[in-house]
Amino acid sequence: MKSLHIVVAHAAVIISALALAPSPAASQQKSMKDQIVGAWRILTDDNVKADGTRTPLFGPNPNGIVIFDSSGRYTLQVAKSNNPRIASNNRATGTADENKAVVQGSIAHFGSYSVDEGSKTLIFRIESSTFPNWEGTQQRRPLTILGPDDLKWVTPEASVGGTAELLWRRIK
Repeated sequence: MKSLHIVVAHAAVIISALALAPSPAASQQKSMKDQIVGAWRILTDDNVKADGTRTPLFGPNPNGIVIFDSSGRYTLQVAKSNNPRIASNNRATGTADENKAVVQGSIAHFGSYSVDEGSKTLIFRIESSTFPNWEGTQQRRPLTILGPDDLKWVTPEASVGGTAELLWRRIK
């Protein structure tokens, strides 16, 4: 009889442990960083001025990609879909107007990133950028994961003034 009580006691402990164990759904919850790993294409890129005026930064159909890898590295490029061609077919000999249009119609940067899960903030440590003022800076961007295939962040101090709200869709 004593061994039966021991077996029942052990069974009760095992059942209690199983009841307290995290469910599969809870254990499968991914961190925000894990959720953004991959390649994303830009959908919208609104510049928002202090008065609330919204203007697409790179036109109605921007071209852009951001890639986050699992080791904490990223690369981002965005450009207008209608940037002018360089007449000389040599980027080193573009005219002042051509070069100005290309600079104003594109942005790129790369470096490392992390995600502050508590504040839901994406942190870029920019190593190099086509906007040199950003090189060597650390920038925080409020991050919203809208679903498994959509995310949004806000650039509080956009390179053209105001803030920028960027919406991205996962590339499959």
